[in-house]
Amino acid sequence: MSKCFSSIIVAVFTLAALLPIYSAYSREMIDFPRVKLQTLDKATARTMTFNAKVGSTVRFGPLYIRIQSCQKASPIDQPESAAFLQVWEADTDDKAQWVFSGWMFASSPGLSPMDHPIYDVWVLDCLDFDKVEGAEETESKEGGDESTALEKLNPNDAKNQDLLEE
Repeated sequence: MSKCFSSIIVAVFTLAALLPIYSAYSREMIDFPRVKLQTLDKATARTMTFNAKVGSTVRFGPLYIRIQSCQKASPIDQPESAAFLQVWEADTDDKAQWVFSGWMFASSPGLSPMDHPIYDVWVLDCLDFDKVEGAEETESKEGGDESTALEKLNPNDAKNQDLLEE
């Protein structure tokens, strides 16, 4: 009986010790209307930082990036920004190939990285409309050549919708 009692006490103390850790990771995330992304073209070593609206699709080279959600921890919690992105690549034959679909985290870009031999995309922050007042829907901070130019796409475009539904 004393073995059973001691293991119950150990279990209770273990749960009590882990409760603060669990509550730290179960923080409330707040939705934001914009995301700040950074891209890298590994072939030319050019980077581009831009803002895009949640729900929009942007093009970077042959990549199409659809921003589905952007969430940020409340100001009293540890800083964290996360975005749900869908990324696909269009071939020369206009065939789409999924490159990434999932959550990316600003504090841990290696946790859920996009695996592409030439391009990298990662989340920097989630933004409110107030912080980007006067900015265009996509804003380039560092320029690239025409082959890596960022383009706004109409989300109602049939080609983009077909890619999203696959």
